[in-house]
Amino acid sequence: MKEKKNSFSLIRKFVPYYKKYKWTLFLDLLCASLTTVCELVLPMIVREITGVATENPAALTVGLILRCGLLYVVLRIIDTFANFYMASVGHIMGTRIETDMRRDLFGHLQKLSFSYYDNTKIGTLMSRITTDLFDVTEFAHHCPEEFFISGIKIICSFIILCTMNVYLTLIVFACVPLIIISLVFFRKRMKNAFNESRKQTGELNAQIEDSLLGIRVVKSFANEGLEEEKFEKGNSKFYKIKKGAYYVMGAFQSTTRLFDGLMYIVVVIAGGLFLVYDKISAADYVAYLLFVTTLINSIRKLVEFSEQFQRGITGIDRFCEIMAIEPEIKDSPNACDIENLQGEIEFKNVSFSYESDKKQVLTNLNLTVKKGESIALVGPSGGGKTTLCSLIPRFYEISSGEITIDGTNIKDITLRSLRESIGVVAQDVYLFSGSVRENIAYGKKDATDEEIVESAKMAGAHEFIMSLPNGYDTYVGERGVKLSGGQKQRISIARLFLKNPPILILDEATSALDNESERIVQESLERLAKGRTTFTIAHRLTTIKNADRILVLTENGIEESGTHSELLEQKGIYADLYKLYAVKE
Repeated sequence: MKEKKNSFSLIRKFVPYYKKYKWTLFLDLLCASLTTVCELVLPMIVREITGVATENPAALTVGLILRCGLLYVVLRIIDTFANFYMASVGHIMGTRIETDMRRDLFGHLQKLSFSYYDNTKIGTLMSRITTDLFDVTEFAHHCPEEFFISGIKIICSFIILCTMNVYLTLIVFACVPLIIISLVFFRKRMKNAFNESRKQTGELNAQIEDSLLGIRVVKSFANEGLEEEKFEKGNSKFYKIKKGAYYVMGAFQSTTRLFDGLMYIVVVIAGGLFLVYDKISAADYVAYLLFVTTLINSIRKLVEFSEQFQRGITGIDRFCEIMAIEPEIKDSPNACDIENLQGEIEFKNVSFSYESDKKQVLTNLNLTVKKGESIALVGPSGGGKTTLCSLIPRFYEISSGEITIDGTNIKDITLRSLRESIGVVAQDVYLFSGSVRENIAYGKKDATDEEIVESAKMAGAHEFIMSLPNGYDTYVGERGVKLSGGQKQRISIARLFLKNPPILILDEATSALDNESERIVQESLERLAKGRTTFTIAHRLTTIKNADRILVLTENGIEESGTHSELLEQKGIYADLYKLYAVKE
């Protein structure tokens, strides 16, 4: 009973997607009823001709046969057009619903915070967005259609057959509960099997994505064999799961075929006995056999559809599973856009810990940053430098305390407005698959070509862009693979010039670059940071010597604060780090 209730609740969540296409659905069911009428009329025509032939042969004329034949031809023409509508427009409706669900799912994923993605494989999500929803098209189209058609056929067949012989009808329909019992018995097993198959598909996708994205590392370590072994394990597991699913499906289909045969033999034997004892006419017996064939085909189709039903329900289940996840970070009811942001930031007793390990990263941290001030963050790994900067645009939610910008709590600012005011340059630059122009324009949707070129010049990127095969229209490859690290970084800086945010976060933006590239990028960053409130997480300490204030952040919080020269005079943690860095250099 729990399984039924669960499926029913999933269908209830799915039904609203039909609202936009209610007239299409109505016409689809109307066409389904017309095709059903065509199937039910044939046994009646045969019954009529057979009845006349046995009871009053003289009345069986060519005219009667032609009229019956013409009626059936007309019905078949109607059936052809109705079936075309169902097969084309009905399926298109299912595809539209699938498209709507995929749009909603992708939109919902855009709202989820970094903490969700920290614990979720992208390959698994890709599987849910694509593969899981493929079967929804068939489900959305066939679910109402098949149940509607089967319902009409079973009810109409029962009524018509009862007019012929009530007792024989009850005997035949006594087999139906047995089929339903087998359906319920196998249904849960089929759903579990399909669910496991879907999960493993996601895992396999994640593994393939991980291996292919890291193909350069794989080849550099000559570990193709290792990757093939890892893939073979996942692939074998997928095979075993699908094998088990097909065993369940095979047992289910074989059982239903057994009941089909049982219904046929009941009609042949019981109907034959009724015929012997003159309880049923020959015409009714022939019609009975045809109706039972229609009935059995309907039940078989309904039973076979249960496999598709389970696939669809599994897809809807996994869809609803993600849609049920509430975004951890969202606009508060009284959130509003912030205009003319100046960039004065204050941390008031801010504490934070990641959900995954609950380890306290920041504890009662207090910090005030003036408009246009340049703040550098240094310290040992794990001290909370990146975490502190990630809290400003609300990539993560603080555990306690308050962060304000220009005196307004960031929770009272809309996320869009807040993040549009903050620019981030990270060590690991992400460029989208597309042209150089498209990647720079990502900073401003309606940017003109002149603005794009000007931003590239400000970032020191125009010269190398013009040397590319197609200039600004050059394809950068997946994740910008066709460009060097310095080139990618300058393009990321160019799109920030285009965005023109009042607050900047530079997260070890030059740490992965060679000396020449670092010099060029550093000059670009200095131009970008001019007049803006800037947070710089430093790897190379020489890049922050001119910062207005340097903060030494450790597990104990902010342990030192001052200019480069002031901190060297203190001969504390920063001085030790700088000496160590100088020795390395």
